[in-house]
Amino acid sequence: MPKKKTKKIFVLDTSVLLYDYEAIKNFEKNDVAIPITVLEELDTFKKGNSVTNLHAREFIRYLDGISDDNMLLDWIPLNGRSHGNLKVITNGGDHVDANTMFGSKKNDHDIINAALRLKSENPDEKVILVSKDINLRLKARALNLEAEDYETVQVKNIDQLYKGKTELELEDPSLIAKFYEKGKIKPKELMEAAPTSNHFYIIKSHGSSALGCYNKNSGFIENIETMNAYGITPKNAEQTFAMHALMNPKIMLASVTGSAGTGKTLLALASALEQRSEFKQIYLARPIVPLSNKDIGYLPGDANQKIDPYMQPLWDNLSFIKNQFKETSKQYKKIDEMVQTDKLRIVPLAYIRGRSLSNVIFIVDEAQNLTPHEIKTIITRAGENTKIIFTGDIFQIDTPYLDSQSNGLSYLVDRMHNNPIYAHVNLEKGERSELANIASKLL
Repeated sequence: MPKKKTKKIFVLDTSVLLYDYEAIKNFEKNDVAIPITVLEELDTFKKGNSVTNLHAREFIRYLDGISDDNMLLDWIPLNGRSHGNLKVITNGGDHVDANTMFGSKKNDHDIINAALRLKSENPDEKVILVSKDINLRLKARALNLEAEDYETVQVKNIDQLYKGKTELELEDPSLIAKFYEKGKIKPKELMEAAPTSNHFYIIKSHGSSALGCYNKNSGFIENIETMNAYGITPKNAEQTFAMHALMNPKIMLASVTGSAGTGKTLLALASALEQRSEFKQIYLARPIVPLSNKDIGYLPGDANQKIDPYMQPLWDNLSFIKNQFKETSKQYKKIDEMVQTDKLRIVPLAYIRGRSLSNVIFIVDEAQNLTPHEIKTIITRAGENTKIIFTGDIFQIDTPYLDSQSNGLSYLVDRMHNNPIYAHVNLEKGERSELANIASKLL
């Protein structure tokens, strides 16, 4: 006779609902509890234009729509037969007090207290606190309360995340000669496994090598050569792959990942400038991650002046591209002209929601600091003849409650690869300078 499963009650922290406002629908038939302190915190987040503010508002609206009964007294059913029940819980009671144990009164401690009270009231059920806040999870476990991360929207095995490229070592050198002669080759001549759409290959055999990309439409791995984009030439095979993806008119969504100095942003900007005649505008953006929890509203000036300090790396890369040419050259002057005429714009991501972006090439730098929902929001803004490029380092996260597995860039790569209009390349070799490479390895 099969053992009966212990029913679970998941207690959600504020960080989970700010990350995914539909989180309460992702716990199958188990019950979900929301501490009243979480509602108080969500109330402070509901005003503003960021995705975090949107999530706070959306969850509050959802809760209002289903709360016909008193959620402080009774469990109310969530929508749909596949879901459990929901209740708003309060802290207090005769259990261990987190505020006393940790020597201070904090909202996090009140949330733990609420979960501990629920645990004492439901001894036959498994109570689990779910939070994106690592420190909160550690405190909960210290008080013998089970705690776990919210893992529904994240990449399960980051070490096996799609990298976009494969190196093939062939025994027969004549295959490379044939590849160069015809400019393409059937995948089955090189490997047994079926290739992924727009996957890149470094093909080697006895000292000879070639670069190729699988075209799902033609069914061939096609030869690719190094190209130049607005004065910038790739310095290695990975950068050649990236530029090929960025310059390919059939690829409308591309992502380039890699650590600092691998050339992600530079290649994206140069490729966009090279294709400027194909699009009405070039948009550049970076997520704004304020220091010391200060919003950009604390900075003086208008919207452009407020975001300018955060966008300086983009200006630095544009300056580097300009300096490939003489100041009197047409190419040098063209970049200044594009900025002045709004052909090239740096835009705040906060103002993207609700817009339809048609006939633009949109570069989003440092995309690892975006949530999966923010990535989706940006992509769904794409209209006709719009190309979107995401760049970033999935191991360099500056946003609280995101990590290499849960950030939007990793989620995008995991979900979108093998789509004919999408290409991804992971850059590993640093090309900024010998000094930067040494520091990256040794420090």
